[in-house]
Amino acid sequence: MTRCPAARLLGSVAAVAGALPIVLLTSPIADAAPCPDVEVVFARGTTEPPGVGGIGQAFVDSVRAQAGGRSVGVYAVNYPASRDFGTSTPAGADDAAAHIRSMAASCPGTRMVLGGYSQGAAVIDLATNAAPPEAADHVAAAALFGGPRSAFADSLSAGPLPATAPGYVGKTIELCAPNDPICADGGWDMRAHGAYVQNGMVQQAASFAAERL
Repeated sequence: MTRCPAARLLGSVAAVAGALPIVLLTSPIADAAPCPDVEVVFARGTTEPPGVGGIGQAFVDSVRAQAGGRSVGVYAVNYPASRDFGTSTPAGADDAAAHIRSMAASCPGTRMVLGGYSQGAAVIDLATNAAPPEAADHVAAAALFGGPRSAFADSLSAGPLPATAPGYVGKTIELCAPNDPICADGGWDMRAHGAYVQNGMVQQAASFAAERL
């Protein structure tokens, strides 16, 4: 792949990433238990430090709170999350797809929950297409926050925007804050792109995932 379809789109938001009201918390790449009951696989947004990022950590915490006593592991997608989207996003997709494939083979009883924010949402989109189709049977749910979906986003992209693979569509929730120009047609407020914890959509997504575990 020479360039992620969402590269130019994501470049338009990179400059404001540092100003977004997100608490940048990190999470271990994986919990100690090799086969937890549930594992959250999350791809952070652009320029967030290694880990799952602020929105990712809030999502993990909410899933844990609703998991009904089941053990919940975490895998932070290992990728640069840099502004060099042509290499960063495909690298994330490759890492996520490899981990999904590995978990499906080595821990078949673990129910995976996929998630991604901004560039991370594009990473998860691409990973669902790169992973073997049968791996979808091991994924309970996926949650995408502020993914590139709007006409504005499409106008900035060099090619078609990434899309979730068919085998995952029915178990995926896409969260788009009102006026987020990256995912909402007619959106105009870049602050909305960082408001997923504050507006309750992280909690909504975690409830969606918990109901499907």
